[in-house]
Amino acid sequence: MTDIIPKRLVLDTNVCLDLFVFKDPRWAVLLDDLQSGHLSAVTRQDCRDEWIAVLDYPHLSSRHAGSAAVTAVFDAHISCITSASPFSYKLPVCSDKDDQKFLEIARDTQAEVLITKDKALLKLARKMKHAGMFRIETPEQFLRTYVKECDKTASRQTKE
Repeated sequence: MTDIIPKRLVLDTNVCLDLFVFKDPRWAVLLDDLQSGHLSAVTRQDCRDEWIAVLDYPHLSSRHAGSAAVTAVFDAHISCITSASPFSYKLPVCSDKDDQKFLEIARDTQAEVLITKDKALLKLARKMKHAGMFRIETPEQFLRTYVKECDKTASRQTKE
């Protein structure tokens, strides 16, 4: 039986909120596979800093057990990179300059997918696909494809 190679992902802040604060059951497969190591998520310090700041928003602070506890869960599931990769190719410019960092992380870590619910990032999905770069997908899009791939892999392994 062959091991599934972890897919490298970048998760935007809102997807992380769904996973670690709201515990959205629709993304349970994503969370389970991050925990098991079948998926690998990466971030950068400025995104982690954004995560910590967002947790302290008044409308969110009452929804979790505390910033330190939720950040510990974030850190347990998402690796923080410290340096850029030599694979620097020009990226399209996101209309929301605060979201450009997620594109950079996906490029710099050679991630396969940037998972986001952000409209400005999702507008770049087609352009990125045509350029042969990483995919930009909603959690729903990613999970549809991912679950099918896992099912195919499991089916092949069962036949072996």
